[in-house]
Amino acid sequence: MDQCEDREDTVLPSKMSLIRGHEDQRKLSEPEPEPEPRSSCVSFSSNNSKRNHTAEPSCVSWKSNQSKDIIILFKSDQPPAAKRKRLENDDQLESELKHFSSDYQRVDQQSSEVPTGPSVQPHQTQLDSIFMLVEENIVTFVKNELKNIQKVLSPDDPECSEGQSEDEEAMGGEDEEQRRSSREAVMKIALNFLRKMKQEELADRLQSRTRAGKCQRKLKLNLKKKFQSLSEGVAEPGNQTFLNQIYTELHITEGLTREVNQEHEVRQIETANRKPHRPETTIRQEDIFRVQHERDQPIRTVMTKGVAGIGKTVLTQKFTLDWAEDKTNQNIQFIFPFTFRELNVLKEKKFSLVELIHHFFTETKGISNFEQFQVLFIFDGLDESRLPLDFKKNPVLTDASESSSVDVLLTNLIRGKLLPSALLWITTRPAAANQIPEKFPDRVTDIRGFDDPQKEEYFRKKFRDEDQASSIISHIKTSQSLHIMCHIPVFCWITATVLEDVLKANGRGELPKTLTQMYIHFLVVQTKLRKIKYDGEPETDQHWSPGSRKIIVSLAKLAFDQLQKGNLIFYESDLTECGIDIRAASVYSGVFTQIFREERGLYQDKVFCFVHLSVQEFLAALHVHLTFINSGINLMEEQLTSCSSEVREDQSAETDIYKSAVDKALQSPDGHLDLFLRFLMGLSLQTNQRLLEGLLRQTGCCFQTNQETVQYVKKNISENLSAEKSINLFHCLNELNDRSLVEEIQQSLSSESLSAERLSPAQWSALAFILVSSEQSLDVFDLKKYSPSEEAFLRLIPVVKQSKKALLSQCNLSDRSCEPLSSVLGSSSSNLIELDLSNNNLRDSGVALLCAGLESPQCQLEILRLSACNLSGRSCHHLSSVLSSQSSSLSELDLTNNDLKDSGVNLLSIGLASPNCKLETVSLSGCLITEEGCAYVASALTSNPSHLRELDLSYNDPGEDGKTVLTARFEDERSRLETLRMEPAGVQYLKPGLRKYSCRLSIDTNSVNRNLQLSDGNRKVTHVEEDQRYPDHPDRFDWCRQLLCTTGLTGRCYWEVERKGRVHVSVSYRGIRRKGDSDNCEFGYNDKSWSLFCSDGIYSVYHNNKGTSVRLNCISSSSSSSSSATSRVAAYLDHPAGTLSFYKVCSDSLIHIHTFSTTFSEPLYPGFGVGFRPGSSVSLCLV
Repeated sequence: MDQCEDREDTVLPSKMSLIRGHEDQRKLSEPEPEPEPRSSCVSFSSNNSKRNHTAEPSCVSWKSNQSKDIIILFKSDQPPAAKRKRLENDDQLESELKHFSSDYQRVDQQSSEVPTGPSVQPHQTQLDSIFMLVEENIVTFVKNELKNIQKVLSPDDPECSEGQSEDEEAMGGEDEEQRRSSREAVMKIALNFLRKMKQEELADRLQSRTRAGKCQRKLKLNLKKKFQSLSEGVAEPGNQTFLNQIYTELHITEGLTREVNQEHEVRQIETANRKPHRPETTIRQEDIFRVQHERDQPIRTVMTKGVAGIGKTVLTQKFTLDWAEDKTNQNIQFIFPFTFRELNVLKEKKFSLVELIHHFFTETKGISNFEQFQVLFIFDGLDESRLPLDFKKNPVLTDASESSSVDVLLTNLIRGKLLPSALLWITTRPAAANQIPEKFPDRVTDIRGFDDPQKEEYFRKKFRDEDQASSIISHIKTSQSLHIMCHIPVFCWITATVLEDVLKANGRGELPKTLTQMYIHFLVVQTKLRKIKYDGEPETDQHWSPGSRKIIVSLAKLAFDQLQKGNLIFYESDLTECGIDIRAASVYSGVFTQIFREERGLYQDKVFCFVHLSVQEFLAALHVHLTFINSGINLMEEQLTSCSSEVREDQSAETDIYKSAVDKALQSPDGHLDLFLRFLMGLSLQTNQRLLEGLLRQTGCCFQTNQETVQYVKKNISENLSAEKSINLFHCLNELNDRSLVEEIQQSLSSESLSAERLSPAQWSALAFILVSSEQSLDVFDLKKYSPSEEAFLRLIPVVKQSKKALLSQCNLSDRSCEPLSSVLGSSSSNLIELDLSNNNLRDSGVALLCAGLESPQCQLEILRLSACNLSGRSCHHLSSVLSSQSSSLSELDLTNNDLKDSGVNLLSIGLASPNCKLETVSLSGCLITEEGCAYVASALTSNPSHLRELDLSYNDPGEDGKTVLTARFEDERSRLETLRMEPAGVQYLKPGLRKYSCRLSIDTNSVNRNLQLSDGNRKVTHVEEDQRYPDHPDRFDWCRQLLCTTGLTGRCYWEVERKGRVHVSVSYRGIRRKGDSDNCEFGYNDKSWSLFCSDGIYSVYHNNKGTSVRLNCISSSSSSSSSATSRVAAYLDHPAGTLSFYKVCSDSLIHIHTFSTTFSEPLYPGFGVGFRPGSSVSLCLV
């Protein structure tokens, strides 16, 4: 039902009509004889009046309500008019009707008094023709106006507003005033007869809605004037630009969660900038209230989040402007854009909702029944609200005419208690989003800011000179900091302002490359403009007059004081606290309009703010610097806790301020001083201080002082900081013009000489910074390239977070790694789609932690590999919960080689049966499953046959019954299962662990080198000095003390050996060379073999002449190099998967040493090398 329709249904008689077509009119009227043809008129009569059947145009008959057969049927098959006039009052209705009736009576009388006869016949014919035309015009006009009136009252009317009548062409000669007067006359007549017919409700609704149409037109006109142009970065008129010309479409995406990100917004945009662009559904601004699917519930309340300057306000202005220009969303009758800045001023006052609307939008004072219309309230800037918004304690309010505080009005509007039919749109910075309880917004959207193409689009729209635009774009790309910050539209404007000025200066000086340089130039540009515009002085190198210095010093103090309080907007009381008179503040905003701005609310209430948060932070840093230079006071020391503010005797006063600032910034949990710290570091450089010459005197900070600051920053980087804090300190080093740490690691990376064992904590942090700051997309992160260790993983967590695919298999991770990894999975800034954790000792406890992140609505993971992670069936409970989660994106799950057993499969099948499960590929190979477990899986496939495409149950013991029931599911026409693997199968695969794949090896005696002695039934080989009398054979190794086994392996195979001394445990293609002492013969030194070298507590792996040492952290303290328990080594080959793993056997457990991952093209033959000293030996073990 249209929102304009009254809430109560109006029941009308079924046979009532005010108007008919020509034929219907003749049918309803009886003939009335006339002496001669004459033009018909509009007749107001009882239903006893009669008229004849003539060919002339029919009239409109207005009959009294005493007629029993009259129907009111507002219906038309012609296109509706767009807009309608309204009736303002009925005071002169009777006189209008009498005047209208008497006019037609005079026409009638004149017609009857015209003499007849031949002499007057030509005159009579001419008069008849004229009045036939008059009648046609009147009838057409009245019919169309009545159709417009009918449309106003129609439940299907989408606009409830008026437009031009369809008689526009017929009355083309009349001016607007004449048309308006004619329409109002018909409207008054219609109202009069509706009331005479006792249709009071229809008459009231008509009068209300036509009044609304006039109010709407006035509102649209005023909103159009207000929003059609904007001054970027400033509120006062100046270099204004038409919004429709400069507007660049923003990326608006549906938010998956209401999770509040408390990080500094610079951190957030840097994270967003590093995120690779995924295909995702964006929402156009005009569709912000449109449901995406028909089954979705209507959207009443929308919350739009975005960092400061990202374009939230401009977005709402563009939406409103398009509505005011009749382009979009014409189903909405009224849009009321409010700002929390304006509402803050009314904090102590009381209004009813109707009064509040009239207070801000005086055009609507003729309307009080807003529940009859589709209304949109826009509340911009929730983060700037100083209203309590107490949803728990505020009373319920349902009457729009009842007065209360603005806070109570807002909470009840948001609750839906007050004006529940209204739409609401709230914008906010992310940190303030939790002020509105999560249950109220029906849609949460995020504004992502500009991507790289949109940045270029902005600058090319801003600068019509193509060469100038290209030059600016090129320079921005050379500076990572600037390029990242241009993600924010307001920073694009700041950058354009600065670079345009610098380029105009004929290339004097270098273009700014750091954030500090950019903001110093911005300040200088604004000062030059002030000098030329207000002082009337020519442009010179001396920009700072006493007046401008005073203004900047005052604004810098305001910026710092309010930043400490967390305030981004300021009222008179805030200014007074900082010693600024409100009249002076107005002068400041008028002089430096692009830095500090004043906004006027109603009744001249003034609100002040800086053009962007970053400008406030820059000026706050400038204030700290100025205060220290002028008075020697360290404001950052004052802000520190007593523990941190102890005087450091070994620090100079000049460096102490910067060290104090580092300490203070690191204390902040959300990084709200991160950008401030970067600016303060930048201001310490003499090169930057020279740019502000005239505003501040240089500190004379020497090179030694600068280096002390650099070393202090590096010292903190070496601490165990969070990744975000560490990265910000690297940005501080950039502002200090020091890139030594980064360049050191970059050089090691480029020369492939990076040694993970020798990296300091600071170097690990530098490596993380380099990887996350790289302009190249980090699609795949393989931890083994750096160090397959838990320490390396924890240091490189930010890199894991940024990558799409994280390869962490065989990296000696434990359950300790799962908690930070879970945090990554649950983060909105994570890019992870694929995660391989195979062959790590995670255990059930680790998977439980991991699943907490997997169940997060933010998690986008699609592929998860947990092969051989020492899991039991208990892990399946948590994994099943993930699969049943509505937000789960998992499409592939690998649980190969975990002892889940039937009990675990039973738990997992609950998730597989869930309608929310999206898994397409599941591997349960080698999981100790019998026919019982197969039955559970088959049942799940019966419950939910639509998702699974591939199921691997090989290396289990399904039995005939298990195979039968699964085959039936495979052949079910409802099933989407395309691949079902159940072979190999058998009871031997029900052994725990990898021993289920054990195979019996036998030595190929024709391959044994003559210095190797066989014993124990050819199951043991020992290095001896004497040559053995083996016959010549082409397969025998004649130089290398090696041998091969007889059988080539192609499936999954496991074997163990006892070793003594230094030996190689290897596999090789059969084609390895046997003659000579070259690398082509020795295991691990060519592309045909892979080898593990074992010595006393030392392990190394080799392939293709490349070796890697492996350090085991879990060697038993009781182990000795000669004990049989610790000298046992195992090998596991999964030929189809392309993996070869080596383990140290410790009692009944396996300690992972290393895994080769490749593609094997031939069968592999186990082999051994025992050639380093006599006495070394290898024995094949029975498993």
